[in-house]
Amino acid sequence: MKKINLSIAILSVSILLTCCNKLDLYPETILRDEQFWNTESDLMNACNRLYELLPGNWIDNRGDDNVNQNANTTSNGAWTIPNTSGEWNDRYKEIFTANNILEKGGKAKVNDAIRNRYFAEARFFRAYAYFQLVMKYGDVPLVLHTMDVNSPDLTMGRTPRAEVLKAIYDDLDFAASWLPLRASLPGDQWGRLIRSAAWGLKARVGLYEGTREKFIGASGWQAHLQTAIDNASLVMAPAQGHALFPDYGKLFVHDGEGATNKENIFVKIYGVDSANAILAHNNSRDLENGRIAITRNLIRQYLYTDGLPAFNTDGTPVATPSPLFVPEANELAYNTVFDNRDPRLTYTVFKKGETAYKGAWAPTTSLGSRSGYATKKGFNNSDWVNNTNATTDRILMRYAEILLIYAEAKFELSESISDADLNLTVNALRTRAGMAAKLTNAFVTASNLSMRDEIRRERTVELALEGFHYDDLIRWHTAETVLPKDLLGAKFIQADWLSGTNASSLKLNADKVVIAEAASTRKFQANRDYLYPVPLNEISTSGNNVTQNPNWQ
Repeated sequence: MKKINLSIAILSVSILLTCCNKLDLYPETILRDEQFWNTESDLMNACNRLYELLPGNWIDNRGDDNVNQNANTTSNGAWTIPNTSGEWNDRYKEIFTANNILEKGGKAKVNDAIRNRYFAEARFFRAYAYFQLVMKYGDVPLVLHTMDVNSPDLTMGRTPRAEVLKAIYDDLDFAASWLPLRASLPGDQWGRLIRSAAWGLKARVGLYEGTREKFIGASGWQAHLQTAIDNASLVMAPAQGHALFPDYGKLFVHDGEGATNKENIFVKIYGVDSANAILAHNNSRDLENGRIAITRNLIRQYLYTDGLPAFNTDGTPVATPSPLFVPEANELAYNTVFDNRDPRLTYTVFKKGETAYKGAWAPTTSLGSRSGYATKKGFNNSDWVNNTNATTDRILMRYAEILLIYAEAKFELSESISDADLNLTVNALRTRAGMAAKLTNAFVTASNLSMRDEIRRERTVELALEGFHYDDLIRWHTAETVLPKDLLGAKFIQADWLSGTNASSLKLNADKVVIAEAASTRKFQANRDYLYPVPLNEISTSGNNVTQNPNWQ
């Protein structure tokens, strides 16, 4: 059993918000503002709502790295303009909650340091929500106050992206000024925001916007990349106490939870346990049921143990692949693809014969696993046993990401990076994973590699299935190249597959590799699909002041 006081506090505020003092004769289902917003406990409980609303983002099938039981319409270009969308509405619910805290929390009878600590939490979550909106929609209405049914801002138009980004940066600067350091966070508050999370999110925003602007030819990208470098550097400072968790394979199960893991910076807390699942998920059952089935497209990104690839990050074959590479037509067994590879691959995908969901894994496309691969990363047997009551925490930001942000931003700002910085970042991650081959400038030159590709590759495999890949394809401006290709799976070798599997039941290419989705069914419209369509309801209720994104009309 794990002790999670934040989850208990969330339950407490849920109870609090449905009761009142009967002597006041207020409605029993409403906690009036006159009774609340008075103490530090009130501020903490109000902020707990933001932690509760925080999306875990367990399933993200928008890229080419994994498939669900059914095709993802964003991934394959079949999406249409929705009437409403949680991608829009839920973020504004979070923003409203944060604004409510910032406006009403001023009356609390606490000193400025206490008040600002919880205001910092609210502003962090507001920035987090706005960044999700900006990535998907571009310009969005910037609302920094609460509204009622008579507020004129209910029909406001879209605020320019640059203004929204400035507001995000401002919120994160405030948060970094008032959030506690990791070392000073009380043990019973594990899971609440720390200062590194604000710096880390600002670095994430800076990298996203800097690279996006660079690769579409916009101006001002350098400042964003410098922001990414500066804020990643703050997180990386020894005084912050962050370090890589020693075991990559155990990082995503219960072993990696809690304050002793110095890699975790921002985590969605679940628990307390299966018997008291105040907040729970079903990720391990989703893995079993093929809702996050890894593709060969992702597996191709993993290096061989000599440090050489067989494929570029856009999925095309390299001119001279590693001598350890076995052409897919020549694979003799299901497990051949794992031979002589970056160890992180075997932490991410089950080999044939490994104990998986219901025993030894045998390749199959049943239960919706359309790729024939079984995803291991994030699978917890104890979670699997407790169907719908899984309590493994979801990592939303970790130190490894900060190292990768630093490396990529350093390279993209000047299109060069020192071996010292590579050792500090990329090679530190490889060492942790047990990958002996290191990335150096001399190795890149001698092997005719692209440093940009190798830094991107490192990010892709280290952060695989953690919800970054699609957004990376968007900011790198490679989605139009990568997404409209075949999504491939395992090689069909009769003797290895689940007994009774017939080749005629599978769609295979000339190399007998499963085609989970054919390129002929996939498209990406470069003049449209780099942004989401704005829900029609948001346009109509704004009196058409909110406009649609280009080419979605």
